[in-house]
Order: sequence, then structure tokens, then C-alpha cells
Amino acid sequence: MDSDHQSTRFVVGLGNPGQEYRLTRHNLGFRVAEALARRWLAGPGKAAFGGRLAEARRRRGDQEQRVMLFWPRTHMNCSGQAVRELVGFYQAPLQDVLIVLDDLALDLGRLRLRAKGSAGGHKGLADVIAALGSRELPRLRIGIGSPPGGMDAVDYVLQPFRPDELETAEAAVRQAADAVEDWLFEGLAPAMDKHNRKLEPSG
Repeated sequence: MDSDHQSTRFVVGLGNPGQEYRLTRHNLGFRVAEALARRWLAGPGKAAFGGRLAEARRRRGDQEQRVMLFWPRTHMNCSGQAVRELVGFYQAPLQDVLIVLDDLALDLGRLRLRAKGSAGGHKGLADVIAALGSRELPRLRIGIGSPPGGMDAVDYVLQPFRPDELETAEAAVRQAADAVEDWLFEGLAPAMDKHNRKLEPSG
């Protein structure tokens, strides 16, 4: 295994494929990966491993990092197979694979970066954990808030954000992209210290 291969990191955005889902609450993971692809000039990527894969090289100071951005195209609740194929092909250590996803249990815009843990009720992450056979998997959760009283959670996550939520949601995508970069270059603990707090209001 060469040193270049050893230095590769993987960022997996969870979501549902299809334009009708793009702006829904459940697709924040996809949108963070898309934001990083634009920021890193990674291009549209190619079909691979039951998803879409784009490669980028990112430099900060004297550090350069090779990164693979991955969007499973198998629908949210069946994300595990695609992630397992990706991880297996590259023989990637799980600590080098960051899963980015939405979270009902966090207030809108809040980020929570963790090294491992349960799925916390998120069926996409649960499927990834089951497919990989380990909970030792870094994840970046992005708060979408909880459903209003009486609304089913499934209906809620498949809705777009309300107009009054859009600014906070867009800011959360940008901050989550920053958190991914800090994870790449500073490591998990410093990125957690910086980003595991409530999103600061703009202005």
C-alpha cells in the first residue's frame, strides 16, 4: 500500500437521489458533499460502488490531502451496501471515513461531530453501521430540528425547509463543509472543539 493511498480520506454524504429530494431536510449530507465538491473543484464525479464518486486534492499550508467524496445512490435507508463497497475497494480504515447526515435530535443548524456511536434512530446511518459491522465510524450530524406536534417524522424529513429556515440551513451547510476541512487537516478532536456548538447567527 503506497503512501498516497494511505493518506486518502473519504467523505460520505447521506441523502436520497433525485431532484425531487435535493432540497429536503433529509438531504443535508448530500448538500455538504456537493458544497465541498464545488469548493474543491472536484467536478461531477463518476458512477461507482452504487453511488457517485469524485476525487479532490486539498491543500492547507504545507499539507495536502487526497479526498474522495461519495454520494450513495441507493436511497437513504439502503446506504450501507454502497458504503461497504467503497470502503472494501479502497481498504479504507474506518477512522478515515466521515459520514455526513441530518439529525432530528439537534436544533436546526447545530453540528455534532463524533468519532463513533449508535445510529441515534437515523436509518441511513444504521444501515451503514450494519453493513460495515462497526459503530467505530466518524460522523458529522447536522441539526434539522424535530417535527412539529402531530407530524410524522418520515413526512417531516422529506419536506423542504420553510422560508424562515433557509438562511440557517444554508449557513449550516457552509459550516459543516468547514468542519469537514478541519477534520481533514487538524484532526477529529480539534474539529469537535470548534464546531460542536450552536451555529453563530450571521451579522
